[in-house]
Amino acid sequence: MHPSLALPSTDLRDEIRQRYQQARANTLSLFENLDSTFFYRQAHPDFSPMGWHLGHIGFTEGLWLLEQGAGQKPLFPDYRQLFAADGLPKAQREQLPSFTEVCDYLADIRRQIFEYLAHAPLEEQSWLWLWLIQHESQHCETITWVFHLHQRQASRQTYIAIQPTPLQEPKIRGKFSAPVSFAETIRIEGGLFRCGNDGIEALDNEKPEHLVSLETYWIDPTPVTCGDYARFIDAGGYTERQWWSAAGWAWLQDNPVTHPRYWNLAGMENHPVCGVSWFEADAYARFVGKRLPTEAEWEKAASWHPELAARQAYPWGAEDPNHQRCNFGGRQGQTTPVTQYPQGRSAYGCYDMLGNVWEWTDTWFHPYEGYVSFPYEGYSKAYFDNQHRVLKGGSWAVQAPVLRCAFRNWYYPATREHFAGFRCAYS
Repeated sequence: MHPSLALPSTDLRDEIRQRYQQARANTLSLFENLDSTFFYRQAHPDFSPMGWHLGHIGFTEGLWLLEQGAGQKPLFPDYRQLFAADGLPKAQREQLPSFTEVCDYLADIRRQIFEYLAHAPLEEQSWLWLWLIQHESQHCETITWVFHLHQRQASRQTYIAIQPTPLQEPKIRGKFSAPVSFAETIRIEGGLFRCGNDGIEALDNEKPEHLVSLETYWIDPTPVTCGDYARFIDAGGYTERQWWSAAGWAWLQDNPVTHPRYWNLAGMENHPVCGVSWFEADAYARFVGKRLPTEAEWEKAASWHPELAARQAYPWGAEDPNHQRCNFGGRQGQTTPVTQYPQGRSAYGCYDMLGNVWEWTDTWFHPYEGYVSFPYEGYSKAYFDNQHRVLKGGSWAVQAPVLRCAFRNWYYPATREHFAGFRCAYS
């Protein structure tokens, strides 16, 4: 978790400085040899330019540590409207300073932050310093999404099909038939388990840790692969109304897609499907006679150790993520086969619960009982609107500070630009 937070004050300040330096190195590496037009230009109406995210990272550090924490006046007040989250509409964020100027802006803020760190009241502020590292890490992933959207627009990649695998005899579950082997799923015994996170690194929506009771259920050991999903496509999944919810079918009529956004099947049959909306994930689950897991079901399969009757920060235990356990941090530059990391399996035997692709769940984003907003009310609370679905697990582009079983992501069900896949469950 964060054992260094128990270090003496001087060591703790050094540890925080090192983490901030590592986070910034990770961020700036995303801009190496970047096409300059990508820095300034929107790739999608829902996402700001890559350069805006870079400036916003610095602005947010200055706002919370220098202005709110140290009581200083803002650096570069002319940048406030440009880089504040509520400053300008996304479509008006393309008029940016140069990359060099934005980097100088970040460096000036960081210099003053490290001066403040020497005497900051960390006994009161440790959570805030950790939150800002996670904030930077989250924007790193968004920068990566935008970069990949630019790349795909430039290359105009298209759907590459392979011959479908011969289907098994369908099994009937209710009104749905499915070419699926239920022997391959993992049984999770019902009962109580601890969900959520009370650690100092936890974001407001992860708290408080609490007991949840679940009935026995079964969950897939891996995310759905591209090879699996190709069956759905080749069986007419995008044209057969029976597999879609009413809302999903209406979405499909308004957005007549025929495959996931990041679809390239050649050589990727054992990689997780990536770039699907919640509606597509739900339709596939219906196609195979299953469903999406609830957030609690997903989290139990990922974090609970039945023999120890204890919650683990990571599927494999308490040790920090490394590249022998999961695909994260952009190191691979893409997804990896779903069984590539046996050392990262959960106590129940599930692969890829962290990294590779985010996983849609069947849960609306909501507060846990006892929820308290921080660092400001709108950070999570604005999205408790029954319009956002929870995603779990992180993707190959996620940085280590936000990689843990309790972390909660959320998006509209129609979103498919992020690196999202899913796994299935059934009762």
